[in-house]
Amino acid sequence: GVGAMTWSPLACGIISGKYGNGVPESSRAALKCYQWLKEKIISEEGRKQQVKLKDLSPIAERLGCTLPQLAVAWCLRNEGVSSVLLGSSNPEQLIENLGAIQASAGGGGTSTEVLPKMTSHIVNEIDNVLGNKPYSKKDYRS
Repeated sequence: GVGAMTWSPLACGIISGKYGNGVPESSRAALKCYQWLKEKIISEEGRKQQVKLKDLSPIAERLGCTLPQLAVAWCLRNEGVSSVLLGSSNPEQLIENLGAIQASAGGGGTSTEVLPKMTSHIVNEIDNVLGNKPYSKKDYRS
């Protein structure tokens, strides 16, 4: 009966794909105060995350959405998630991310919303790629 409010569903922009070839000078991770993010991106863990993103791309393509939209819809589809906090650098990013839940994302976005496409089969496929699904032990005594 407890819900979670998730933040940074795009992993500080990592899921947007902008760090696929390193850290661009114009990105948040290039800022001195985000050195921790840069270190995470260029680490072995960061390289493994980039491989997982490449493995998720065909799923997003099948659903007709972007990786950020897939990430937002996946967060919202998870049991126990009440809401997702989105942070955007510009209005275009916000419009794209909202394409996960609204029928028309406008300006080059998707034509159908992603959330209803998140069937249990799709979620299981994503969970298999990520390999980090938490174990949930429900207590039915209450």
